[in-house]
Amino acid sequence: MEKLAIHGGTPVRSEKIYYGRQWIGDDDVKAVADALTGPYITCGPRVAALENKIAEVTGAKYAVSVCNGTAALHCAAIAAGLGPGDEVITTPLTFAASANCAVYVGATPVFADVNPETYNIDPDSIEAHITPKTKAVVAVDFTGQAVEHDRIREICDKHGLTLIIDAAHAIGTKYKGRPEGSLGDMTCFSFHPVKTITSGEGGAIVTSDPELYHKLHLASQHGIEHDEEKFVDKNPEGPWVYEMQTLGFNYRMTDFQAALLTSQLHKLKEFSDRRKAIVNRYNEAFKDMPEIIVQKEIPESDTTRHLYIIRLNKDKLSCTRREFFDAMSAENVQCQVHYVPVYYFPFYQERGYKKGLCPNAEAIYEGIMSIPLYPMMTDEDVESVIKAVKKIVDYYRK
Repeated sequence: MEKLAIHGGTPVRSEKIYYGRQWIGDDDVKAVADALTGPYITCGPRVAALENKIAEVTGAKYAVSVCNGTAALHCAAIAAGLGPGDEVITTPLTFAASANCAVYVGATPVFADVNPETYNIDPDSIEAHITPKTKAVVAVDFTGQAVEHDRIREICDKHGLTLIIDAAHAIGTKYKGRPEGSLGDMTCFSFHPVKTITSGEGGAIVTSDPELYHKLHLASQHGIEHDEEKFVDKNPEGPWVYEMQTLGFNYRMTDFQAALLTSQLHKLKEFSDRRKAIVNRYNEAFKDMPEIIVQKEIPESDTTRHLYIIRLNKDKLSCTRREFFDAMSAENVQCQVHYVPVYYFPFYQERGYKKGLCPNAEAIYEGIMSIPLYPMMTDEDVESVIKAVKKIVDYYRK
């Protein structure tokens, strides 16, 4: 049996590899440089061009770019008209922003459990948590896999709920051939550096509803309207006039971020294809290892995976998740855990949320970790990650 690096053995890699990383090419650098040396670095034409491109890629009629994915979710909650006394159903197996967006507007997050095989929100659990106070569902495409859109859409239509898709992980994913962005009332994206494409920080909300689009626009730009046709005052004093029509926020994206993201969007298929190839290799490598549980995918989802999660089968291993995690790090493969269930955090515990709310999500959390997945990985990188997993499994196998 090969000696683990954590016990003094030789690591499978000489250099550390991390779970995610951006890929910025010369074309991206040129796009940003051109924006920085042009007349506009914010509030310029590149933002509008980007929004048109995002709408095209996602199959939506409208897109609003914002400064990050959290801002996108906040704007969606505002546009949905959520407020005090309202309940919003979401998953606990996500980044905190998926639930926090409800809190931002005074609404109450309600956590539905997840499917134990796909790790996505369970439509049956959504329906079981609906009350007269429920006004919206925030369904998260966890790791990039599409949620069960047809079933969730049916539930939302039946109960008159707004469907917000948190597709922070899922740019490029399709459900039954339709791109994420064309399926919810509003869909939110994130362009953080570890996502499939990036603008550094950045986000967007897409919709095909013109009324929601107008509300999203106002929410993200101080509540200010510049279009005279939409003014309350039909006789403005002059061309300098604009109207603040509601309370909004400054969530604008800059032109140089828009330039970077537009350049990255041209490479979305290339990045998506590479991620799929790596996922296929991982699936093949781990399929006959009972010690490792692989996330299942629904056949309707053509997934551009943001994260690749392995789940330790603790019945087959003699180590804890922490011991496995530390052993991977010693092999120079740095993993991460996505995610701590949202209601475990002190903020939510102090508000009355208790462990035990979502047994499936909690059981999944106890054994998961994300291994490296990003387009810039070489085949040698991928094989080294596989080697590290197998080496540690061999050591700790019961």
